[in-house]
Amino acid sequence: MYDLKDYYYELPDSSIAQQPLDNRDESRLLVVDCRTDRLADKHFEDIVDYFKPGDLLVVNDTKVFPARLLGHKQTGGRVELFVLEYPRISSVDQFSAGEDENEQSVPVVGLLKSSKRPKLGSRLVFTDELYGEVEEFMTDGKVMVTLHYKGDFGNILDSVGLIPLPPYIKRNSGEIAEDRQRYQTVYARKKGAVAAPTAGLHFSEKLLALIEAKKVGLASVTLHVGYGTFAPVREEDIRQHRIHSEYFEVSQETADLINKTKAAGGTLWTVGTTTVRALESAADEDGVVHARSGECQLYIYPGYKFRVVRNLITNFHLPGSSLLFLVSALAGRERIMRGYEHAVRSDYRFYSYGDAMVIIV
Repeated sequence: MYDLKDYYYELPDSSIAQQPLDNRDESRLLVVDCRTDRLADKHFEDIVDYFKPGDLLVVNDTKVFPARLLGHKQTGGRVELFVLEYPRISSVDQFSAGEDENEQSVPVVGLLKSSKRPKLGSRLVFTDELYGEVEEFMTDGKVMVTLHYKGDFGNILDSVGLIPLPPYIKRNSGEIAEDRQRYQTVYARKKGAVAAPTAGLHFSEKLLALIEAKKVGLASVTLHVGYGTFAPVREEDIRQHRIHSEYFEVSQETADLINKTKAAGGTLWTVGTTTVRALESAADEDGVVHARSGECQLYIYPGYKFRVVRNLITNFHLPGSSLLFLVSALAGRERIMRGYEHAVRSDYRFYSYGDAMVIIV
């Protein structure tokens, strides 16, 4: 149960989705029913059939920001700065009062690619409105850079930055125009993630309207997905792994909706592993959810006792990843690995732009 090698599976490269389908809700859906121990092949739009009036769908409303900045050193030579966290200044999207032409600055932590390591104090030029100065080389290859800008920081980043697609999406063309829209959920609101909460990518506005028409409620949490979500697990005993930290928020409104739904006998449908970690971090031992915010470092692996989460809508996860441990904790390792083997044989599309799974407990 705790051996890393028990969470590996064979996946051909051709099964890794490199681009999204034309329509979000046309992806396939593997139903893993823990009550009957059966698998079923569906399409994602069929998820509506599993909901009943009085249920509650809980999503993660984080928004991916264009975290990759391409530029050059003042002395020449190309550089790429991957900003790991969206700066938290006075608000989520606005760092300057309007189009202020006075230069402002903000420190960021990132990963820096360069043909030759720049010196401390080196200037990195991205546009006429945005440049950086290297302040500190940190551990794990990270670097502290002070970004200097004129105008609205969010607007500048939107116009200059590139969407940080996962490393397993490999295209000669790099980012394509539709990534700006499709590597984002339709309900994304709070900018701060460097990776999408991918289970939510399957929901279209049309599908959400059908769910609402069935008298199913909708609630949101925020967990800003960090670069650590792609970090490999290296410890052979998965209990020794130290998971990354990510900022999360669960509002009083969401906590109340969840508690009322449970009290009334409704079913909670959690969208994505990030939402799971946020909700479990906000729940007490009795399963009551409270308004909370801060750093989430909850590590869920088999043996974990869930406090509030039951049914989960999720994507397919990388072999040997902490996310695969999480879904195994919910549904059982053998059942999950059997489902993954079925998905590979049945030509499901894997990972961020791939197909979905729903676990019914």
